[in-house]
Amino acid sequence: MDVKNKIMHDEVISIGTLDRNIVHPRDVFHPAVKTFSAGIILAHNHPSGDTTPSEEDIAITKRMVETGKVMGIDIIDHRNMKTNNRRQK
Repeated sequence: MDVKNKIMHDEVISIGTLDRNIVHPRDVFHPAVKTFSAGIILAHNHPSGDTTPSEEDIAITKRMVETGKVMGIDIIDHRNMKTNNRRQK
């Protein structure tokens, strides 16, 4: 995002398994550094449909915020999304 919170770029950083994903701040912030972003929005899905943040969600958000402060890149939001697992007929 630019300094006016306009989206400049979007990118998938990691694709996890059914119930977990490993993500490192280095990988998350790399595209933001390359595009000279002022801030980023984080988003990930919860295949279960329960968007309540887990302890791991809270911990990784805190880690990303801390990293962003050091780098001068704001975490604007971190969204948990529900996945629609219905099959198309």
